[in-house]
Amino acid sequence: MKWLVLLGLVAFSECIVKIPLRRVKTMRKTLSGKNILNNFLKEHAYRLSQISSRGSNLTFHPLRNIKDRLYVGNITIGTPPQEFQVIFDTGSSDLWVTSVFCTSPTCSTHVMFRHFDSSTFRPTKKTFSINYGSGRMKGVVVHDTVRIGDLVSTDQPFGLSVVELGFDGIPFDGVMGLNYPKLSFSGAIPIFDNLRNQGAISEPVFAFYLSKDEQEGSVVMFGGVDHRYYKGELNWIPLIQAGDWSVHMDSISMKRKVIACSGGCKAVVDTGTSLIEGPRRLVNNIQKLIRAMPRGSEYYVSCSAVNTLPPIIFTIKGINYPVPAQAYILKDSRGHCYTTFKEDRLSPPSTETWILGDVFLRRYFSVFDRGNDRIGLARAV
Repeated sequence: MKWLVLLGLVAFSECIVKIPLRRVKTMRKTLSGKNILNNFLKEHAYRLSQISSRGSNLTFHPLRNIKDRLYVGNITIGTPPQEFQVIFDTGSSDLWVTSVFCTSPTCSTHVMFRHFDSSTFRPTKKTFSINYGSGRMKGVVVHDTVRIGDLVSTDQPFGLSVVELGFDGIPFDGVMGLNYPKLSFSGAIPIFDNLRNQGAISEPVFAFYLSKDEQEGSVVMFGGVDHRYYKGELNWIPLIQAGDWSVHMDSISMKRKVIACSGGCKAVVDTGTSLIEGPRRLVNNIQKLIRAMPRGSEYYVSCSAVNTLPPIIFTIKGINYPVPAQAYILKDSRGHCYTTFKEDRLSPPSTETWILGDVFLRRYFSVFDRGNDRIGLARAV
């Protein structure tokens, strides 16, 4: 996850669980000052109520949309259950939430797990830390019952943060990593693997539909795929190697000219990343091609350019996935238009790597197939 949080199979008839996600605003972009943020959240207070449909084996949660590029869904932890908003992240493998032991200033804005209130809580002495694209955390591994809708993982290992840095103003309580076990920093078995081992999921598949234009309706589904969320056929792409949601990308082009990934490159399909990220030199070249001008940490274009700029095409396994200007140009709170291409500072420079985040995934329904080590993409409805 580089964000600072989603999936030709026909719909499986058993154990498809849908969790609508919340699309939330990065408050640093639009709300300056702690009091403004607190007032905003008070005005938009809500109480999540789960709507379950046992007959159809579908579970829905209402969405909270705070107008930006992060998508979060609700889970519960403990007995009795305590509720948390987490980012469902295919770029990482660990589940963690904020603990009552965390003394970092940002922790006071998050829901904290009260371990002493849970009868199924089990501690350990193991500690770990994770560095994300714009923040980091340190925590301790513990065990408890975790629920995602109707899915229940008993004695699930997860992290409780004791330090959180860089997450100021982000309205989330933690992260649910959905990558492979080998990428776990805590060494804990990821929740998807635990659910699979416990027989809670009929098929080792999960999928994401991310809503566009600040609309509600985003969904992560476990155990199968609902074909109503995409058009045409799913295009299946094998992973470069089992153990990471990365695929080979052929090229990135604009106006029939290759502008990046000229000899092929690595593409990480990451629901926890807001933007499209790549090597600095190539990102800067794209900014020049679309005539974007730097201003602070962002690159801006005239909003009228959205109607004239060409699509940027990502070619994967011979299939073109165009992303139009309306998708890669966004408008900030002041009405100014900025690009969604950003330098990737975490990937090693030896290999050209692009992170296909929410900007790309809003256009394309994505399926993550652990059983066959592949990703499916299709045009989202």
